[in-house]
Amino acid sequence: MTTHFGARLSLAMQEHGPLCVGLDPHAQLLRDWGLPDSPEGLGSFSRTVLDAVTGRCAAVKPQSAFYERHGAAGIAVLEKVLDTCRDRGVLTVLDVKRGDIGSTMEAYAEAYLADGAPLAADAVTLSPYLGYGALRPAIDLARSTGRGVFVLALTSNVEGREVQRVGQPSVASRVVAQVALDNAGRTPVGDVGLVVGATLGTVPAELGLDLVGSGAPVLAPGVGAQGAGPDDVARTFAGLTERVLVPISRGVLAAGPDPTQLRDVTARWTADLRRALEA
Repeated sequence: MTTHFGARLSLAMQEHGPLCVGLDPHAQLLRDWGLPDSPEGLGSFSRTVLDAVTGRCAAVKPQSAFYERHGAAGIAVLEKVLDTCRDRGVLTVLDVKRGDIGSTMEAYAEAYLADGAPLAADAVTLSPYLGYGALRPAIDLARSTGRGVFVLALTSNVEGREVQRVGQPSVASRVVAQVALDNAGRTPVGDVGLVVGATLGTVPAELGLDLVGSGAPVLAPGVGAQGAGPDDVARTFAGLTERVLVPISRGVLAAGPDPTQLRDVTARWTADLRRALEA
């Protein structure tokens, strides 16, 4: 790849807005769409969504687990999704939340971030809770191939508090500080992103997270069905609104399977997010 991930993401967001459409084909959603809970249903769902949102959002975020649950045939559908996005120039954030050590982390990195890998994405989500340094094989490989990663820092689930908010400075704050070191000198935005929940309000500031100084793109889940809205995103991420990528799954996918409705709701979310973040 000729341009590093942070630069490509920034350009995509300038052109298409901050929306990242989540591909979460869980069993109930497939039933709601009148599709079988099978690899065939996954394929039909994925094609319909990609046809509707291509050119209308900055990225898509397939949730790997919903494809993995169908075994090898489901993984084959995920490979097709990623291949289709590459052909269309749609950025992909593969939501896998991997985090391990040594040769195992190297293998995960090769699976998702190596050139020519069947499951290669533009970026993946990573969990740093075996130690941020254990993620080094993925961070280094992503950088060498022009890809990126999003590291879990401060998530909105209640259980996350047991780890992420502990300490002084907090664990989350220390993760952010290490991400800042990896992003130093990368413009207009770094390749090592952060996952910070959009539902958290003032919590990032209260914990002293220097999101602005991190140089990181921020993946901000929680908008739509989880309760946060565009104005919440703007308040929580004031000072870095030009690099907040907002994943929305249920809030978009509930409009399917009608392609026109999917396109319309994608356009509405994009317009609402742009309005709030540019205010």
